[in-house]
Amino acid sequence: MTSPALKGFAEARIAAGERCLVIDLGACTGMDSTFMGTLAGLAARLSAPGGKIQIADAGERNRRSLEDLGLDFLLEIDPPAAVWRGQVDEIRGKLHPLRDSALPGSLDRAQHVLEAHRVLSSANPENAQKFSNVVNLLEAEVAAKRKPEDG
Repeated sequence: MTSPALKGFAEARIAAGERCLVIDLGACTGMDSTFMGTLAGLAARLSAPGGKIQIADAGERNRRSLEDLGLDFLLEIDPPAAVWRGQVDEIRGKLHPLRDSALPGSLDRAQHVLEAHRVLSSANPENAQKFSNVVNLLEAEVAAKRKPEDG
């Protein structure tokens, strides 16, 4: 539910010239594969121009989830030399919630989930095997939603 808003915000910041995005997972109790695929896609997009995504306050469970999918090679997880170290509480106090983060429609949601799983699948061969059935099902779902309705 949060990954489309994250993607939209991150893409706007990238378009504005940001080359380092920090994703704070301090309040995140767990991530699904779509969220992790969104993070991976953003990291891949930023890495081409020399940018990066740093994960703040990943926690053990989230770190393990990211590492299990091999995303620790795309993301900097709790980097010890990050400029924001020691300032996390102060920075959090200055943040504001995103406004107007309406959920995408059914087709857009399905396309977002499909894209996220394609990114995960391309991250390493084990992920391709893990997510092949999911990708196939999502491709069929997107194709069905794109067909014009009969009658």
